[in-house]
Amino acid sequence: MGLLFLDGSVSMKITHRVSRRKFIGSGAALTAAAAAAPFVIPSGVLAAPGRPGANDRIGIGGIGVGRQGSEMVQVASRLKDARIVAVADVNRPRAEAFAAKMEAHPYSDYRKLLDRDDVDAIITATVDHWRALVCIHACQAGKDIYAEKPLSHTVREGRLIERAVRKYERVLQTGSHWRSSPPNDAACKLVRDGRIGKIGEVVAHNYPSPWECALPSQPVPEGLDWDAWCGPTEPVPYHIDLYTPRANPGWISFRPYSGGEMTGWGTHGLDQVQCALGLDHTGPVEVWTEGGEFNPPTYGEPESRKRGDAVCSDPKVFFRYANGILLRLDDGPLGGGRFIGEQGTISIDCGKYWSDPPEIVGEAVKPWALLRIRMAHLQNWLDCVRSREKPIADVEIGHRSTTVCHLGNIARWTGRKLRWDPVKEIFPDDAEANELLDRPRRKGFELPETI
Repeated sequence: MGLLFLDGSVSMKITHRVSRRKFIGSGAALTAAAAAAPFVIPSGVLAAPGRPGANDRIGIGGIGVGRQGSEMVQVASRLKDARIVAVADVNRPRAEAFAAKMEAHPYSDYRKLLDRDDVDAIITATVDHWRALVCIHACQAGKDIYAEKPLSHTVREGRLIERAVRKYERVLQTGSHWRSSPPNDAACKLVRDGRIGKIGEVVAHNYPSPWECALPSQPVPEGLDWDAWCGPTEPVPYHIDLYTPRANPGWISFRPYSGGEMTGWGTHGLDQVQCALGLDHTGPVEVWTEGGEFNPPTYGEPESRKRGDAVCSDPKVFFRYANGILLRLDDGPLGGGRFIGEQGTISIDCGKYWSDPPEIVGEAVKPWALLRIRMAHLQNWLDCVRSREKPIADVEIGHRSTTVCHLGNIARWTGRKLRWDPVKEIFPDDAEANELLDRPRRKGFELPETI
């Protein structure tokens, strides 16, 4: 991941050209001060000064070029509209090696990448706990964004990202790439069009929530700025099985850094639920759990995710929407849901779909290869960077789908039935639950109070 706060002075230069806004500044001072007060002027449409013209390739910067980030940047490099200009990662050797492969410029400090005149847009796949700051800073620097899912680490972060995108007139595509899969699109449309009648219930996968980390200390690899990796979280000892996304068990499973597979895989599956129900711009009104008390383990030594996944899948989570539809996390598909209607069921899962009875869907659309889907998703984003239209997985869609996942975790953490107001985005009359809509941040890494 490419996020680093190093120097101690603030130096910002704003010119008339959006892509030439200077964004180099202090570490803690920049985060606290620059994020708290807007320092760029919102831009107009593409084709204005400082934007690539119709025949220019869009300059891309990659922020966070680990497993997922490097893959998405490489996919983008295969598109004729894009050219990879720079990459940033707090792991300097990784940044340098990947930059050499891409014939790009390497950075440890992502703000230096945002300062480049020739970077028009970024692809970011950082650790989840860094997503909000990177996206907001990119908006303030006048860059468009492709942000991997989950879009946020908390509900409040997601809404602040959305506000920044709108204020600075940016284009943000959430990495929910199944939105660009023709089979998924066809299946969601079948559900929305009433092919199985009125929907009463949806069954999705029982995604595990995160657990706690107390792994022992290991030497920090040369060239990795571990303090920068910890970023907004309180620093802890380095360990390879924390630093790796999915290892034994990896940061995706630990609460300070991620929402577990509830947000890891859940933002794929529950995004498809929101899409098929035609509820992209709202959310459930109730959430609760049934089963035993939530009791996440603390991993003090490396081990597989098996124990944590089992423990953190209990109790099961239920949601109810304002139209009465029940969403249950149980034995449904990992990357979608089973939609139960008056006249049958339609199941959607990672680029394929089927029905019961089979004749409901007829001849299914042939699945695309994952690479083709990702290319289509990135191309949709690049097309919108030029047109200034909203992409297929616009920031509001990404925020709403991720919020459903956050609500599932909060239900487990509180252990009681919660009412949710999807307009105000609060739990009415529940101060304890509302505290969980955001998280503490280390001094110097605060989010702006207002956007």
